[in-house]
Amino acid sequence: MKAKLLAGSALALLVAFGSATSARDDEKDIVDIAVASKDHTILVKAVKEAGLVETLKGKGPFTVFAPTDEAFKKLGKEKLEAVVADKELLKKVLLAHVIVGKEATAADAAKMSGKKVNGFEIKAEDGKVMIGDAKVTKADIKASNGVIHVIDTVLVPAK
Repeated sequence: MKAKLLAGSALALLVAFGSATSARDDEKDIVDIAVASKDHTILVKAVKEAGLVETLKGKGPFTVFAPTDEAFKKLGKEKLEAVVADKELLKKVLLAHVIVGKEATAADAAKMSGKKVNGFEIKAEDGKVMIGDAKVTKADIKASNGVIHVIDTVLVPAK
């Protein structure tokens, strides 16, 4: 049950990062925002393939680090197709992008500089936030069930 919740939460967070609005939209959850984003079509497809839509539409709160389509394309077509084809690996990758049970704004993330989240170090300097090698390019996209931060690189967890 806990693993299912975590997987769902990760998906919700990832989908939530799909929209680039700065105001809270209490009517739209993370998935709704991601679906509406033209820059997160691969993320939305991955969330659907992993069976995480309903989880990410849940109560939350979630923090999602949402990679753009360009971030997914950096993986290369073969690697991307292999990850999407392996549902367990896909869930693991998606969950690496989600903090379950916390709505962490960019300011909160900056305070976590030097700490690890889901195995990735948070770094904050010169007003910029990173998680692992991924830069937050758009922060604090509010959803009814959490917050989304758009990132430029897919977080690939260690095996």
